[in-house]
Amino acid sequence: MRDIFLADAHLRHPADANYQHLLTFLEQQRGHLRTLYLLGDIFEFWVGYRHVVFAPYVPLLESLRRLRQAGTDIVYVEGNHDFHLGPYFAEELGCRVLTTGEGVDLDGRPVFIAHGDLVNPRDRAYRLLRRTLRSLPLRLLLQLLPPDWTWGIAHCASRQSGKGHLAKRRRWVPEQMLAEHANRRFAEGYQAVVTGHFHAPWLQRNPEGTVVSLGDWLDQYSYAVWEDGEFRLETFAPWPSLS
Repeated sequence: MRDIFLADAHLRHPADANYQHLLTFLEQQRGHLRTLYLLGDIFEFWVGYRHVVFAPYVPLLESLRRLRQAGTDIVYVEGNHDFHLGPYFAEELGCRVLTTGEGVDLDGRPVFIAHGDLVNPRDRAYRLLRRTLRSLPLRLLLQLLPPDWTWGIAHCASRQSGKGHLAKRRRWVPEQMLAEHANRRFAEGYQAVVTGHFHAPWLQRNPEGTVVSLGDWLDQYSYAVWEDGEFRLETFAPWPSLS
């Protein structure tokens, strides 16, 4: 059996190509997958109500439910677009939900997994925003708002957030930040580090350990596989080859 690591699908509507391709991919994995690791931003927006889910996400939730019923464990690391997952994902789907990065055991090897939004300790403005969005007062406020209001506000905020990503890439080089982050984790005893967030598929094997950046499921359809004691990056081909 193998494990799959996937991040940054930023799903919006079931009719979108990346959404349909993800459903197809997950259906292909049913019964053949030990653990599915979702490393954040699978949804363009998710905030956890206890008894309400956003209608566009029902097809994916049902796909994850079928995976669980087929025996696949699901570990979901919250991202910067999806958080407060616990009420539904833990209680209804039986997923293990991690609010930040954490170590996992892969066949006896310690591996650190994270969304990746906290890789850069110098981005203090984002860290303050993250703490605010996850604070108890804001969480209680969101529970009082009608879900349609929350959905609209979140998508407006998401569009604004996207405008700042290019500037950050110019200021801070992702590969350099990931290397620094990985070195800190290797010093703690981890043998591999896996992150999403940066939308750049990248795998590097060093004497100290392995670094994996997952890319995204927006148009790259990239993901990582752990099998036979090592990681590899793969790409889902949504259309059959013409050759």
